[in-house]
This record gives sequence, C-alpha cells and structure tokens, in this order.
Amino acid sequence: MNLELRHLRYFVTVAEELHFGRAAARLRVAQPPLSQQIRRLERELGVTLFHRSTRRVQLTDAGKILLDEAKRVLAGAAHAVHVVQRAARGESGTLNVGFAASVMFMELPAIIRRFRERFPDVELKLRELPTVPQLARLRSGELDIGFVRQPDPDPLLHMETVMREPLLIAVSKSHPLASRAKVPLEDLKHEEFVMFPREVATGLHTQVMSLCRKAGFTPHVIQESRELYTTVSLVEAGLGVTIIPASVQKMGWTGVSYKTIPSPQALTHVDAAWRKSNTRPVVRSFVDVVRSVGLTPGGTSPAPKRRTTDA
Repeated sequence: MNLELRHLRYFVTVAEELHFGRAAARLRVAQPPLSQQIRRLERELGVTLFHRSTRRVQLTDAGKILLDEAKRVLAGAAHAVHVVQRAARGESGTLNVGFAASVMFMELPAIIRRFRERFPDVELKLRELPTVPQLARLRSGELDIGFVRQPDPDPLLHMETVMREPLLIAVSKSHPLASRAKVPLEDLKHEEFVMFPREVATGLHTQVMSLCRKAGFTPHVIQESRELYTTVSLVEAGLGVTIIPASVQKMGWTGVSYKTIPSPQALTHVDAAWRKSNTRPVVRSFVDVVRSVGLTPGGTSPAPKRRTTDA
C-alpha cells in the first residue's frame, strides 16, 4: 500500500467540505487532480469513501471511520514535526550539567532559573562535582556542560570564562589574626593550613601554592579536605587557616573571619566547559543563556571580560 499523508489531507478536506470544488479551493489545487487523488486513495484502500451524485457528496461508513483515523494520523505527524523541530532548535531534550560546589554561591542559580524559564521542556540533570572529575566526565560524554574552576587547558574541550572572584584568607574568629584589619599573606608563614588536594581542583591548588611561595613560604598542610563546607568547618573549629574563593562566605559560617589578599593575582575564575565535538542544539541553547545572564564575579567587582580558549 502506497499511502501518503498528502492523500489523507486531501481526503479530510473533501470530507469536511463535502464538495470537491470548495475542497479544491481550500487546498489550492485544481478539482480534476483532487478527484483523481481521492479515487487513487479508494483504490489503495479497496473501499468507497464517498457517495457521489450530481447534487451532493456524502461520506460512506468507511469514510466516516477513516475521517477520525486520518485526523489522528495527521495530528500525530504534525506533532512529530513540531517535536523534532524543537529538538533541533535546542528547546527540548536532556542536558547533563556539572558544577563545582562554590559555583552555586555565584551565578549558577540565576543561569538555571533563566534557562528553565526559556526552555521548560528541557530536563536539566545537575551534578555537583569537583573540577577534575568534571573534566573527566566531560571528555567521556557523561556531562554535556561543566562549570569548572581554573581548569587546565584540554584539546578536547572548549572553555569560556564566565565568572571571576577574589581569593580570601579564612581564619577562625578565635584566631589571633581575626582581630586584625589586614593580614598580609606572608603572615601565614607559620600557620597550619587546611587545604583541598591537588587532584580535586588542579588549577586553583596551583594558584594558591604559587601565591604562598611568592609570599616567601610553602603552606604547612595538616589536613586535606575534598569538600568546601568541610574545609570551612575545620577552619571554624580552629584546626588551621585556608585560602578559598570569596563566594564561600555565603555558606554563612559565623565563626569564621575573612581577609582580603592585596594582590592582583589573588583572583580565581570559573569556566563553562563542553566538548568541542558536542554539537547538540540544547548545549548551544544553554551556552547562550550562560552568556546572556550578565555574570558578575561574586558580586564584588565589575563583570569581567570573557576569556575563551580552544586549547
């Protein structure tokens, strides 16, 4: 059977008009070809769909049944086209997004809210992961987009800086340094540190160690912590001091004092990262929203210029 959607559209129009001339006008075709197509449809189905006379056209019982079924088929086809086109525009589907914990205290909530408003039919699957595990999952395809802090260059990934914020010294409020208005970094030379391991966030770890070395010392790390809230909790308990992104202040620890680091190098950035080979439209839609939000570096200074790297 060689049944086409075009034949069903012709049939439905004739069935609604019950007049071949009016149906032909609606379809913008000549009447003789329309009549021929209906005859062809009847031959394909092996049934008579219309009772025809010089005075009127009526549906047969078979025609009445086909009218309901044809409308469902045409509606289903139209829906399929609509769904496919929306997917091609990045307006539907599933998106797997990873993020470093501290990014949730920056502009990520605003990004999520804006994206859900614009693309309510996209299912967002969010996963909190440190930077290094995110990069591995981006490369493997488990994640579509990642928000990573100071990532190392990767030839497989496109990275675009979308947030910046300062690094701060964090000490317990019971610590002697807490009462001082300014704490030069070199004054931490003899302090014990609580630090995140290098394999969690390689770029940020390297930057913190570099800042300390420029201040004349290497941090004496007595405790490593893979989670920011654990790190700050240990600082609050007086176990040691640490250097962390400014957005961590939003965690609300009342027993911790934060001190600025007077150095232009004491800035950290967050990149949006995705595989260069990932050309899914929904990824493009999400990146467009990220760029449109108007990100600020933790609310502490003017919005930065974007840094883009393909390496």
